[in-house]
Amino acid sequence: MMTVESDKHARDELRSFGRKRARKPSPRQQTLWDAALPRLRVDPATLADNPLPSLFPAPVTEVWLEIGFGGAEHLIHQAAANPDVGLIGCEPFEDGVIKALTAIEERGLPNVRLHPDDVRPLLRALPPASLTKVFVLFPDPWPKARHAKRRLVSKTFLDTLARVMLPGAELRVATDIPAYARTVLEAAIPHPAFRWTATGPADWRTPWPDWPGTRYEAKAHREGRRPMFFTFHRV
Repeated sequence: MMTVESDKHARDELRSFGRKRARKPSPRQQTLWDAALPRLRVDPATLADNPLPSLFPAPVTEVWLEIGFGGAEHLIHQAAANPDVGLIGCEPFEDGVIKALTAIEERGLPNVRLHPDDVRPLLRALPPASLTKVFVLFPDPWPKARHAKRRLVSKTFLDTLARVMLPGAELRVATDIPAYARTVLEAAIPHPAFRWTATGPADWRTPWPDWPGTRYEAKAHREGRRPMFFTFHRV
């Protein structure tokens, strides 16, 4: 049930993402949506009643969150490579959710759960200090100046993340848009809860060692843009 406070948040927040559907799902995709998603879906309203690892059928040592997983390449890669970690993927775009559902079912991954909507209500519902890693990879850039206020990463967003991340937890942000990179650094560098780990340009020009590559990174390279990879630690 939506509280008065959460209702106010919903009214006040600008959407940080565009459309939610590109095309009508096929019958097989609709079946996945109807049958698999209810089993894998995270309901923010229930998170206060149970420990976060209890979302997953097998024991997990930690929980990671990916915000805006797009085509789910990175989400699925991390889930397969880290079977002892529970991953929550958030993506409001329905085509991306269907891609994730397809991969989860085909590969039999028990350590993934999905929130097919805006991440901010989920973040407000998560228990304090419950995440050890958060990914924000190629978020919607909102490149026009009049739309910049819709960018997800901001001081307010980092305040919310700080509450749910354990001390020492890692925040990874990737973008290929210089203006968005400035937005990220202007929000994160002065933030008292986060420390930027870079010591030189190679640190943000080089992907992380466990980076599988995504379609958004490939598109950036095709269009002549250099992706940037930022790592911050929760103080």
